Amino acid sequence: MADRGLPEQYLDGYAEILAEVSSTGRRLTRDEIASRRALGRQAAEAGHGLRALVNAHLTAARTAWPASPGSADGALAAVQQIVDAFAEGYERAQLLAVRQEEAARREFIDDLLYGRSDLGRLAERAERFGLRLSHAHAVAVAQGQATYDEGDPVPRQVEQALISRFGDRNVLLTTKDGRLLCIAPGHQDEVLAHFAKQAHVATDGGRVAIGRPQPGPGGVVQSYEEALGVLELAERLELDDPVLRAAELLVYPVLTRDRQAMADLVTGTLGPLTTARGGAQPLLDTLTAYFDSGCVSAEAARRLTLSVRALTYRLERIHRLTGANPADPTHRYMLQTAVIGARLLDWPTKDL
Repeated sequence: MADRGLPEQYLDGYAEILAEVSSTGRRLTRDEIASRRALGRQAAEAGHGLRALVNAHLTAARTAWPASPGSADGALAAVQQIVDAFAEGYERAQLLAVRQEEAARREFIDDLLYGRSDLGRLAERAERFGLRLSHAHAVAVAQGQATYDEGDPVPRQVEQALISRFGDRNVLLTTKDGRLLCIAPGHQDEVLAHFAKQAHVATDGGRVAIGRPQPGPGGVVQSYEEALGVLELAERLELDDPVLRAAELLVYPVLTRDRQAMADLVTGTLGPLTTARGGAQPLLDTLTAYFDSGCVSAEAARRLTLSVRALTYRLERIHRLTGANPADPTHRYMLQTAVIGARLLDWPTKDL
């Protein structure tokens, strides 16, 4: 007899096999084992729990036992074979289902982040993974020294930290191109902040960029691309902050929106530095350190491992070559903007 709630079909022929094997002492045939595997697969696909199914087999064995003459050892061996074959079929079906789910999830994430699927259909698929794309979403991207795939210890560690803190909040944690991604509703900034904290630690000091909340089905890909842009910007500008927010760095995309105008500013303002002995790079590094230190000569000299006198000489040299004085507020903004542009455009390494 099957446990209540489990269809008898999963025990079809079970009692008969036990009776025959017990009386004859033979082992199960190949066809009998295959039939048990098939029943296990069907039970898994129907959504029944393996524990209840094993209990049903044991209960049926106890029920059939008094009417089964022969060797108890043979009957127990048959029960073992049957349950083992049934569990094998069940586990194979479960593994296949997991792989299919992983493939569907990966396909959805790729379509979501590349924006290459029909937005209406994408929104329908998103609900399966806990996202409601009619709302605004923001994306945080963590990049470490190593690359990460779903299932790796680091993503699992970060995901567990988020679940422990917030439970189920319609948040999707995944990986893409070796980076960790967290997609969360736009109004849940505390989720993204916690992700950033945990990811920074789990990736051994990796950098995290957070895109701005963007509305609608296409908002996720917009926020994702914005976060990627921030990571690239941080690398070019050598920004030290472990967590960077696109909303706080909007001035940089504005500066580079007209690339040709920025290139003209860089070459027109800083071009004369290329005539200096040693090229433009040492003097450009001097300006970078000077502006990054708040135009404090002593701090800039410390960053460059120079004496204040040597730094002052370099600043004077820049003034003579460019005609712009870094210490003069009327010239400072133009020079600083040109320095930022040079770093964004990778000048003087690349010709503009």
